[in-house]
Amino acid sequence: MTQNLRGAIAAGDPKTAEAGKIMFELGGNAFDAAVAAILASFVIEPTLTSAGGGGFLLAHTQDKRNILFDFFTQTPRQKRALSEIDFYPVDINFGDATQAFHIGLGSIAVPGNLAGVFAVHEKLGKLPFQEIVQPAIHYAENGVNLSSFQDFCINQLLHPILLALPESCAIYAPEGKLLREGERFYMKDFAETLRAIARSGVQEFYQGDVARQFVKDCQEKGGYLTLEDLRQYRVIERKPLRMKYRDREILTNPPPSSGGILIAFALELLSTIDLSEIEFGSPQHQQLLVQVMSLTNDAREDGYNSNLYKNNIIDSFLSNEHLKPYQEQLKNTINKWGSTTHISTIDCDGNAASVTTSNGEGSSYVIPGTNIMLNNMLGEEDLNPLGFHNWSRDRRISSMMSPTIVLQDGKPIFVLGSGGSNRIRTAILQVISNLIDFQFPIDRAVESPRIHWENNLLNIEPPYSAKNINLNELPKDTEVLFWQAKNMFFGGVHAVGQTPEGTLIGSGDSRRGGACF
Repeated sequence: MTQNLRGAIAAGDPKTAEAGKIMFELGGNAFDAAVAAILASFVIEPTLTSAGGGGFLLAHTQDKRNILFDFFTQTPRQKRALSEIDFYPVDINFGDATQAFHIGLGSIAVPGNLAGVFAVHEKLGKLPFQEIVQPAIHYAENGVNLSSFQDFCINQLLHPILLALPESCAIYAPEGKLLREGERFYMKDFAETLRAIARSGVQEFYQGDVARQFVKDCQEKGGYLTLEDLRQYRVIERKPLRMKYRDREILTNPPPSSGGILIAFALELLSTIDLSEIEFGSPQHQQLLVQVMSLTNDAREDGYNSNLYKNNIIDSFLSNEHLKPYQEQLKNTINKWGSTTHISTIDCDGNAASVTTSNGEGSSYVIPGTNIMLNNMLGEEDLNPLGFHNWSRDRRISSMMSPTIVLQDGKPIFVLGSGGSNRIRTAILQVISNLIDFQFPIDRAVESPRIHWENNLLNIEPPYSAKNINLNELPKDTEVLFWQAKNMFFGGVHAVGQTPEGTLIGSGDSRRGGACF
């Protein structure tokens, strides 16, 4: 990475990171850089995130405050008869695996991303918002050359969604065919929308003409959202989940989101094993990770999903009483493996921000005159474990997003997070272990091959050796899928940090076109 005296940023695209770098050059802090990069990502990484989506920002301030800004999507306040709802499935092919998603106006939850960037800027920002929004406006109005990763997302993954309605076709296939790598991508209506929001405030989106337009479409064409849903939406400031791992302190996303507490549970299991004599990528290492992932999934079914919104869920789920049988099972075993983007920032004053945002796969619906595609969070199987349309009304949706900060002696040494749906937590788990247990440099920790175990399927990234896998030592009925190349399926961990000497470091995950400045 290029050393910047003010700060470091890692993100899902060089131009997303560039927006944050510009803020550092203007004298801004880590939060200015994060907000500018979030806004830019809506243009640069439009298949992964959007002003119509939701997310989380974990902040550590120079005066040692820790705040989790929850601006994820909210379920609607009212339900409708399913016969009235526009909601249908599409299949997304990752190359070696296929995943089903549901889209349509009935898949849209209350968006929070714009409310979130305003809330973070108001509380922790240093530069005027009018300056922070300029890179995003510039990219949207003047266009950007489509990256190879966005080409892949558009043409290989999401084309069934992007071609479903005329408004989305106008953005992604303006000449009648989907844009390809190197072609110019514009969001000129979004540039005007951002200017209006910068002038008038975020209420323009939640209470103004924009709000009235997409609520009208929802009510007439099969969605749930009402003006009351938008007017009542609030960013929630939460106390981060804190835990110790080895000699470090981990801060991550607390319930009602699921990813952070499941990472914490997995680290608690891993902490009982001495990894100093285990070789990275060895059969024993892979077996250990598989068992940790499997046991964490078992624990999620036993005492988490059904108690998600209870006030004492952290204490009960991470209690010694609940952990002990799983830790013993792990020890006994060893003694005989979506669309989201992430931004990490850190500055020379000790501020750090870890922020993950998403639009799901997008609902296909674009608010007329704005270029903003709204989310499909009500159509994401990962976010609806009890089944579609069984969500509770007016409740923050539980997410796997897990923006994370690692502290040593109260100072941030690593800031990381990932996209990747259910793979978010296993990607972050492995990178944290790579950094702390194997003491890998940050770029090696991010780029090393990963595995993911779920529903009795073990996914393995290359390079790998089939002889490392002993099916008799894996959870019962486990099948193994050897991927042919690195893939965004395994997440995209964009990380920054600071060495003991004070040097700012970082790495953007190549699986998702990441970059770092």
